[in-house]
Amino acid sequence: MNFPTILLGTAMWGWTVPRETCFALLDAFYGAGFREVDTATNYPINKNPADFRAAENLLLEWIQTHGIHDLKTTVKVGSIDNLRSPDHNLSKSFLLMSLDDYGYRFGSNLHTLAIHWDNRDDEAAIRSTLEALAVARKKGLHAGLSGIRFPELYARLNAEPAFGFDFRIQIKHNLLQSDYERYAAFQGSRRFLAYGIHAGGIKLDPAGYSPDSSLRARGGDTEVVPPRMEHLKTWLAGQPQAPSFHYAAMLYAAYSPDMAGIILGPSSVQQLKDSMAVYRSLREEDAAGLYEALKAV
Repeated sequence: MNFPTILLGTAMWGWTVPRETCFALLDAFYGAGFREVDTATNYPINKNPADFRAAENLLLEWIQTHGIHDLKTTVKVGSIDNLRSPDHNLSKSFLLMSLDDYGYRFGSNLHTLAIHWDNRDDEAAIRSTLEALAVARKKGLHAGLSGIRFPELYARLNAEPAFGFDFRIQIKHNLLQSDYERYAAFQGSRRFLAYGIHAGGIKLDPAGYSPDSSLRARGGDTEVVPPRMEHLKTWLAGQPQAPSFHYAAMLYAAYSPDMAGIILGPSSVQQLKDSMAVYRSLREEDAAGLYEALKAV
């Protein structure tokens, strides 16, 4: 099995994850030998315009402070605010401007330029977007997709000789919901990166939420436990090999088809260390049978 890598996510940085914790997370992640980090222009999406680009700026501050040159940073671009609106700019000119900006700011630490939140069904407009990604590829960057409403249009246009991108595609994928089937046109190779593996921060026990939990911050109802979670809780109680919801979430993402990576969103260094420990244990053991049992739940 080609085991997926892990990426450090930044969606809550500058919101529920304060500056000092962001730096501590990066210290721990980098110190453990991991290099891939994911961010976006509109992180955190907390509806506070003053925080637009705050997450990427925190990441950049850490890079500059420590003189880092070997991160593999994915930057998702296109959204023009952090108000949770669908407004975006994915024109070729805007993307080329973004490419120059991020290339200058992140230098060798920039790995992937990704399209974020594209609701368009206009093939001509999407082709123009892909032309910008082709310029990024000539500069040695990878191309990414996230939050694409019509993946089949991207797949069809990507078949044109001028493109042929080996996209890195971020999909919401967890024990409660998955966008994997919606990206059927891209299935069949290891290109997917799972995010939201904990279903937005949901917990098996409603009493386990902290006052600043990500689910509460996003407006979720912490008093409601989905029926599927009750089944999972019962199953976990009888599985000594799967001691926690966190383990089950990591197992499900790691063994899912076509998965190249898992984006983690820890809010504390201890959570990150727990995730890295689970990740290493999954790499060292054959948990395929447990994964099949988990799917059956």
